[in-house]
Amino acid sequence: MNTRPTILIVDDTPANLSLLSSLLKEHYRIKVANNGKKALELAQKNPPDLILLDIMMPEINGYEVCRSLKSTVLTDKIPVIFLTAKTGIEDEELGFELGAVDFIHKPISPPIVMARIKSQLEIKEWHTAIQDKNVWLEQQVEQRLTEINDLQYATICVMTSMAEFRDETTGNHIRRTQEYVYMLAVELSKYTHYNALLTPSYIEQMSKSAPLHDIGKIAIPDDILLKPGKHTDEEYTIMKTHAQRGFDMLQCAGKYMGEKGEFLTLAMEIAGSHHEKWDGSGYPNNLSGNDIPVSARLMALADVFDALLSNRPYKKSMSAEKTIRIILEGSGSHFDPEIVDVFMTIKDEMFKVAARMKDDND
Repeated sequence: MNTRPTILIVDDTPANLSLLSSLLKEHYRIKVANNGKKALELAQKNPPDLILLDIMMPEINGYEVCRSLKSTVLTDKIPVIFLTAKTGIEDEELGFELGAVDFIHKPISPPIVMARIKSQLEIKEWHTAIQDKNVWLEQQVEQRLTEINDLQYATICVMTSMAEFRDETTGNHIRRTQEYVYMLAVELSKYTHYNALLTPSYIEQMSKSAPLHDIGKIAIPDDILLKPGKHTDEEYTIMKTHAQRGFDMLQCAGKYMGEKGEFLTLAMEIAGSHHEKWDGSGYPNNLSGNDIPVSARLMALADVFDALLSNRPYKKSMSAEKTIRIILEGSGSHFDPEIVDVFMTIKDEMFKVAARMKDDND
């Protein structure tokens, strides 16, 4: 296999083509063109490693050939060395502006031609090596990020399983609320002022983080968490601590990881603030309005929607009509009014999810 670099020589003078071909053929594969049109055809068909390009040619001069080469992705990286009898500074300025890498003045000096060609081919080889290395590094980074994301998601699954194991009454609650959050976020992203935040990637991360909203419940004593009846005021006060405890657990996990990553940041928002209310009457920090992270505002509605439709030891599931009425009544007090509007837009689809993922005891 011939691995010698290919040089395309472009000149409208046969003697110059012959001279340069004889000079270079021992070290390089040679292609020749006696006009600009043919040069462009050869370069596009099979790009050479370097082009020696005469400037003064009829019809299409060297400057125009160079401009065309640099405007096409297939040929824009080919080094172009101008061959010219012109010695004016303005001629060289124009050539360099068009993308040429060097000038060789006529009459040519064989040692200069050989040296300039060698130098430019070495530079091209270095550039190619750097580009290949960059591509390899990007692939390595992408692979590591994929591995990290997989590990993070596996961590979510383990932590979610822990929460499910502790709270036997929730059934498919975690999976349903994850789906609700995703659906609500996609619809909310259609609002102009949420375009920048609620990107597909962000929504996906939010959806993956949503199952951790009740992770703090693993810190609640069994006699309170699993109590079949209604909690006393003291028990309810303890029960409410699950939001702050969930936030603290995830924050601690983030410190051990060194860098939380977006999924843990969102998980902390959701776990810590999904019981906050739009009017500031929620817990644990009495946040209100837009001070509540949008991820937590979405979970707040998803969580209540699912709870209303589900059987619990202390209550029966509610009808679709009553569920809708309660959520509408909570607009502006419990829930972000815009998210309630979004819910009303997609409520039928959410009820379908509820039916499809219904618990055995519902």
